[in-house]
Amino acid sequence: MLTRRGMLEAAMASSLIGSPVLAGAAPGGLGAIRAVTITSGDLALAEQAWTRFMDYRVVDRGRIPDRLAASWGAPGVAGRRYVALGPASGEPTVLRFVDQPMPAGYSPLGALGWSTTEITVRNSDQLYERIKTSPFRILHPPHVIPTYPYLKAMQAEGPSGERLNLTWINPPQPGIAVARSFVGRCFIAVQATPDLPSALRYFHRTFGVGVSPIRVVPETPKIELAVVNLADGCKIEADQYPPTARPKPRPNGGLPPGLALVSFECPAFGTLANRGLTPPVRASMAPLHGRRAVTMVGFSGELIELIEV
Repeated sequence: MLTRRGMLEAAMASSLIGSPVLAGAAPGGLGAIRAVTITSGDLALAEQAWTRFMDYRVVDRGRIPDRLAASWGAPGVAGRRYVALGPASGEPTVLRFVDQPMPAGYSPLGALGWSTTEITVRNSDQLYERIKTSPFRILHPPHVIPTYPYLKAMQAEGPSGERLNLTWINPPQPGIAVARSFVGRCFIAVQATPDLPSALRYFHRTFGVGVSPIRVVPETPKIELAVVNLADGCKIEADQYPPTARPKPRPNGGLPPGLALVSFECPAFGTLANRGLTPPVRASMAPLHGRRAVTMVGFSGELIELIEV
């Protein structure tokens, strides 16, 4: 039986290969995903789990610079430890874990903003066998969407509570990233929005990117989603959430819990740099490597870090 999540994935699969309904006015204004920043109450456990079971490598570690924390609107994480992990392939997209405990009683269900990290994998069946007795909790085993047989996905929760879609696309599809190692890179960031049409207009008007048609799945309640098309096989999936959804309970001076921040390359940096929470900052930490960055607050309350290219 096709579950509610399976139907959502089927709609998403259709969106992935669909034609944009809004053509980009300035293509490339929002480029490839280069980092997702996840809060963690146990950096050592996160590092151990991702390096042992996902074949990730430590790319960078240290403490969050004061100016960078301020640019995120999170001065309270200045000086906190972080570790950046990347796939064995060496692709320049990292998971950046920041030392910040999860608020008591927090649940990502019904929370607006960034929700899920989607990572391309070479074989979700083999990955399932590897991680089913690990710090990763399986939420849904690998399953094929009947009408889209190239998509076989698994949902899991990482040791820091991070929500993950681990997706095997076989054969490869145009415009979608292909795994270059057993576990590849983040190629889709999923966000929860209270107003899907307005969120899509925000991405189109702000960054000049194209978006797919809104897909409506006839469930109860119905599921609506669309995809924002980016560079290098990357996407943003925007999911319509119900009126009961609320912003994440952000700690005073801290980051939103869970998937806190998504970092994108930005060829249009010069025209967007003045829209950040602070003026542009430089930092040596991955994936900036000395480049300038600014952070904006998106339509649904999500933090969007733009990296100069």
